[in-house]
Amino acid sequence: MARKPARKAKSKPRRGAAQSKRAKDPIDAALQLAAVQGWRHTSLADIAEASHLTIAELHRRYKSKAEIVAAFMRRIDGQMAKGGAKASAGESARDRLFETVMRRFDLLQPHRKGVTAIVRDSVYDPVALVCGLGPSARRTLDAILTAAELDAGGLIGAARRVGLGLIYADVARVWLTDDATDMSKTMAALDLRLKRAESLLRMLGRDAAPA
Repeated sequence: MARKPARKAKSKPRRGAAQSKRAKDPIDAALQLAAVQGWRHTSLADIAEASHLTIAELHRRYKSKAEIVAAFMRRIDGQMAKGGAKASAGESARDRLFETVMRRFDLLQPHRKGVTAIVRDSVYDPVALVCGLGPSARRTLDAILTAAELDAGGLIGAARRVGLGLIYADVARVWLTDDATDMSKTMAALDLRLKRAESLLRMLGRDAAPA
């Protein structure tokens, strides 16, 4: 008895080809583009194309590059808040701040090239810096203080935010050029500045809580 001819297998679309057209997170696309071509030379059209979105679709989510940066900062702040362990009894404010700030740098580390480009090129766009990054910076400082179990409200919170902002900005400059895989230079810079802040508060006769 003659065998039936084998059924011809249906061709399946290549997995890679199918996935390549799926929408990509515009935040991730923006950071990757910034790392390659600089933030100043990255347009919303570039980000939309890299995200496989139309300009209209991207604009419904983010109306400017500053809004994309702000969304990235919020994402990092949220991950930082979720990733922390509850402080142990007797742990100092300085130790809690150190752990919290370093946790944030750990989260930023995979995106360091893109973040570096954004920070560098934002100098050329002061309006975006003030309207986008400025408010994000305040939210970040509040998030760090809260995660470190320090009150961020009222006059004390405002003073802490100013002090922490100076420390964070100083240490961030070190992190941007810290090529060590363990971020040893960043850790050393943060530890030194927190110790100095703690010593200053003690000299002033105030509670020894940095920032």
